[in-house]
Amino acid sequence: MYTFLGGIALLIIGYFTYGKFVEKVFGVKEERATPAYVNSDGVDYVPMNTAKNSMIQLLNIAGTGPVFGPIMGALYGPVAFIWIVVGCIFAGAVHDYLTGMISIRNRGAHLPELASKFLGKIMRHVVNAFAVLLLLLVGTVFVSTPASLLHVLMDGKIALGIIIAAIFVYYILATLLPVDKIIGRFYPYFGALLVISAVGIGVGLIVKGSPIPELSLTNFHPANAPIFPLLFFTITCGALSGFHATQTPIISRTTQKENQGRKIFYGMMIAEGVIAMIWAAAGMSLFDGYTGLQEVLAAGGPGAVVSEVSTTMLGAIGGTLAVLGVVVLPITSGDTAFRSARMIIAEYLNIAQKKLSSRLWIAVPLFAISVVLTQIDFNLLWRYFSWANQATAVIALFVGAMYLYIARKNYWISLVPGSFMLVMVITYILNAQIGFGLSMTVSWYGGFIGAAILIALFFNAAKKARANGLPLEEDISGWNKVA
Repeated sequence: MYTFLGGIALLIIGYFTYGKFVEKVFGVKEERATPAYVNSDGVDYVPMNTAKNSMIQLLNIAGTGPVFGPIMGALYGPVAFIWIVVGCIFAGAVHDYLTGMISIRNRGAHLPELASKFLGKIMRHVVNAFAVLLLLLVGTVFVSTPASLLHVLMDGKIALGIIIAAIFVYYILATLLPVDKIIGRFYPYFGALLVISAVGIGVGLIVKGSPIPELSLTNFHPANAPIFPLLFFTITCGALSGFHATQTPIISRTTQKENQGRKIFYGMMIAEGVIAMIWAAAGMSLFDGYTGLQEVLAAGGPGAVVSEVSTTMLGAIGGTLAVLGVVVLPITSGDTAFRSARMIIAEYLNIAQKKLSSRLWIAVPLFAISVVLTQIDFNLLWRYFSWANQATAVIALFVGAMYLYIARKNYWISLVPGSFMLVMVITYILNAQIGFGLSMTVSWYGGFIGAAILIALFFNAAKKARANGLPLEEDISGWNKVA
């Protein structure tokens, strides 16, 4: 219990200390107008207040990742707590904050555009393909996952196909309509349900004295699976996730002032870390050890764990509300996954999105592809998701490091976690059966050597960019209105 409570306390302290430090390093400009006003179009660029933006950001980035990932990560034992806390404070929250703030400085640009500007034009095409693939996979899975949960919750009284169709209709509306019409209006209520359910589970663990294992040398990692690099691909949301880099620019276009960024971007990642801690603790403590957790996972997957934990902690009614809180997560990430894909493609092809016809031209093919994907078994593709997700996170962290290097600021805050994950990403794909299937020893050598080469190339490019005076932000000198 002390490890669990201490980890949550560290996350909160991290927000007020390291979060403040990162904000100071970046250097907010309160007087600088944000894209919400400079590029206002009534569709994607719409000013919204901090509370609304924060809740939307939390729901955007928190799919089933901070629930299902930590439940699977619970099999690793208390070492999972370390990765959630350290990863969230020093990697994930830094990743989200820098991505959001650099996007704000560049008219709300998405990661492909930022990668093109700061890492080279070829990266625009690479990251664009990565991002759209990620978003299509997420959007499609986040149709079937909540549909299945709702189907079970309603005892099969409504056909699964009807539920899937209803979710698709909602996704289409959320993708096409102005951001403040559906997302801005309903997300605060969805967010309240999420927070209440997570807090309910957390309080239940404490009140009932659940046997949450403590971190110790003898209990550090009871599982047989190697921590490196697998843990970092099992728990992503809640610690570090490249998917967040595809979602954060949505809110970069609705943020009123730069000084709101720490609450919206860094703070909501910390909140996601707290949610991850709660579900990891539940997974470790409520199934008579790791063998019991493995049996439940084998029988019904993470969804079965969620259902059993919710009912055990909160009873029938409270448990149903908790499950609904989890159902909200994939739905509120699925809709913005499609919305973000539309925005990225529009940016890539330079198509203005003010007209509904322009949005339809991009959105219809996206949904058509997604419908096809729901009809086939694409488990093999999904196995690549964790790797592609963390590879995207590495790219976003290196964008942040490049920005800070050119600005002559402390770029290590982004480069260190980016370099660490770069080693993990290369090692994983070299060793994994879905990759090259090499031995772990060879994969580690390849990971360190490959990372060293790429980091050297980064410094070479960074020195040239600084010498050439690469502009760090869009010029808004002709616009004198401030929120």
